Amino acid sequence: MNTFEVTGTIHAIMDTQQITDTFKKREFVVEVADGNYPQHVKFQLIQDKTALLDNFKVGQSVKVLFNLKGRPYQRKDGTTDYFLNLDCWRLEPLQSGSTQGGNTDYSQIQPAAVDSSKEEFDDVPF
Repeated sequence: MNTFEVTGTIHAIMDTQQITDTFKKREFVVEVADGNYPQHVKFQLIQDKTALLDNFKVGQSVKVLFNLKGRPYQRKDGTTDYFLNLDCWRLEPLQSGSTQGGNTDYSQIQPAAVDSSKEEFDDVPF
């Protein structure tokens, strides 16, 4: 699975939602600089990761490491829709000066470095 990272400022933190008896999630929004038009990107934390937000607050600069998770959804009328979740698995505070680079452009989401020696390959499609 590809891992991505983005830096920005926490814009909103939602309460934890208990979806089913065995599944819970917590969402938060990060404002990402994108030229004149900042982007507000919603991420989710699931299960025990929901506690990652407990030590963060709105207005704090963060680095978010996340995976893309997509799935199809069959509607009652027979059409198919597709959902995309940005599943955060790590959240790091940034020092107040680390986003003050002047020419730094955080609009480019880059894949994070992955240690391939630790990757699991049990979901290879062939």
